[in-house]
Amino acid sequence: MREDVQALDIRDVTANWVNAAVLQAQIDDRIKALADLTHTPLFFGRLDYLHEVGAEKAEGSEGEQFYIGRRHVHDAHGDPMVIDWRAPVSQPFYQASKNNPLDVGRRRRFGYTGGELTAYEDEHLDDPSEAEQTSKLLQAEIERPRVGPMRDIVATIQPEQDEIVRSGLGGTVCVQGGPGTGKTAVGLHRVAFLLYAHRERLARTGTLVVGPNRSFLHYIEQVLPALGELEVKQATVEDLVTARVEVRGTDEAPAAVIKGDARMAEVLRRAIRSHVTPPTESVMVVRGSRRWRIPAYEVAEMVTELMARDMRYGAAHEALPQRIAHAVLVRMEEAGEAPDDRVQNAVARNPAVKAAVKAIWPAVDPAKLVLRLLTDAEFLAAHAAGTLTDEEQKRILMEKPARSVKSARWTAADAVLIDEAADLVERTHSLGHVVIDEAQDLSPMQYRAVGRRCSTGSATVLGDLAQGTTPWSTQSWEQALFHLGKADAVVEELTAGFRVPREVIAYASRLLPAISPGLAPVESVREAAGSLAVREVSGAGELDAAVIAACEESLRHEGSIGLIAADARIPALATALAEAGHSCLSPGEETTADSRLTLVPASLAKGLEYDYVVLDEPAAVVDGEPDERTGLRRLYVALTRAVSGLVVLHAAPLPEQLGR
Repeated sequence: MREDVQALDIRDVTANWVNAAVLQAQIDDRIKALADLTHTPLFFGRLDYLHEVGAEKAEGSEGEQFYIGRRHVHDAHGDPMVIDWRAPVSQPFYQASKNNPLDVGRRRRFGYTGGELTAYEDEHLDDPSEAEQTSKLLQAEIERPRVGPMRDIVATIQPEQDEIVRSGLGGTVCVQGGPGTGKTAVGLHRVAFLLYAHRERLARTGTLVVGPNRSFLHYIEQVLPALGELEVKQATVEDLVTARVEVRGTDEAPAAVIKGDARMAEVLRRAIRSHVTPPTESVMVVRGSRRWRIPAYEVAEMVTELMARDMRYGAAHEALPQRIAHAVLVRMEEAGEAPDDRVQNAVARNPAVKAAVKAIWPAVDPAKLVLRLLTDAEFLAAHAAGTLTDEEQKRILMEKPARSVKSARWTAADAVLIDEAADLVERTHSLGHVVIDEAQDLSPMQYRAVGRRCSTGSATVLGDLAQGTTPWSTQSWEQALFHLGKADAVVEELTAGFRVPREVIAYASRLLPAISPGLAPVESVREAAGSLAVREVSGAGELDAAVIAACEESLRHEGSIGLIAADARIPALATALAEAGHSCLSPGEETTADSRLTLVPASLAKGLEYDYVVLDEPAAVVDGEPDERTGLRRLYVALTRAVSGLVVLHAAPLPEQLGR
């Protein structure tokens, strides 16, 4: 299929060089999408239907057989050999069961090692005498050691995951899922499904995946290309909002919480609208020998109407001169003239009209507005009265007021405020679909920033309330979805864990009553005896040596190893590893057969996974956060990154919530 595309000759089918360039770019993308994946098979399953699909199920009619794979594959004649997993005819591979076989007589799963077929396994769904049992190939695929970036899960999608993946484009879906439930993979595969089912529409409007940090985005970036989808953009929230200013500063946690509060949207709205000044003088327009006067009260009525419509500030700024010009045209017509649209546009550009608009409805620079709010106490107080307390206003004022937008040490929270102000001036472009992962960590203002990017589209919101590790993390999905502008979203919960061993998730779940009361713990389907070891070290001086020994022990196993520690401990552990002769990767760097150990600051562990994890000093992880609850949530994240085994090492007492 790839060679067919490469052999295309477009020299005689394009009208000009622009068309040729566009067509060649499309061909190049098609070639990339058809790239071979050495260790990834083209098909992983087969469905034997009892009857011809779509035909009446007549007695004695022959069935059909379909191979299911990551991509559609056809032969030299264009006949299908492998059916795309997203096609409707493939859905029974994930949904069929003994109780509801969906006209499937046999479901076959194939096992592969290094891209070579090594096993197959059949389920006879029409045979009542055959007992329903867990697929060994499915279990082996889930437990396969992880080396390299995150991989797709098309061969292992579960029925409850499949329902979320195939839900329609029109509505927003929020997925609450504990560690190991596959929520990130489900979200990415939902994007792949939507691009399959609504390709033309999403090609026009665009899709975006929003992740918590660059390391996470690097980790997931190969999932969609492996499924042949190359057009999905990836970004962090900071990437979305820093087009106007450079982030060089940081906020103290209390200030960041206030800046991230949804009340700031009202403060900004008031501040922008305060620039509107009711007219006190009439507008006099001179055209040739005639003068046309629009009295102040009439212009004031125009301003009042525009204010009442709650238009974008910039749109109203553009509309006002046209309103004034229209009033002039009415007077011209009353005087017997016959002006047209060109005359109206000329009047709107008249110096007198432009001067009046500048005085009444001046242009506003979003960054300058936010800078004034954060440096001018009186200006902030005037627009935050009744919304922010005096103490809160003091918290967000800059300690050293900057003289200009360029010299200001903007923080990430400031950039979100500027983005909000910019949207109040001019509407933000909306995409067709946005996926937000680790969404529980966003502030209300960050939700609003992402929501603007899908205001006319839909979203997939992924997260776990128990893993909220920012001081402003959301307390409920209802609140989050309200700030996102998707209050009518459907909330789905994934509670079956496929990644973290039962022993490990049970240990981490001891923290749930303290960090997220009422949240159901994950029920892991994986049993792995001996997957958890908690070891106390006699003293802090012995801890580094014990950590190195645990890493060496883990390296004897196949797969990736993550050494997770409090951020403050990273330099010391990096030195200890180097002295012991071990090189280590940074989070997001791709593991290889020769380099499998990654040193992970606890603040960057979220969303990542390793076959074996060594966790250094849990108490230090907790103490590294602004408050105990956030620290315990950070610890919960660190405890749940292991796929096969977890070793916890501590010299200080463990947090009491973990017990003994």
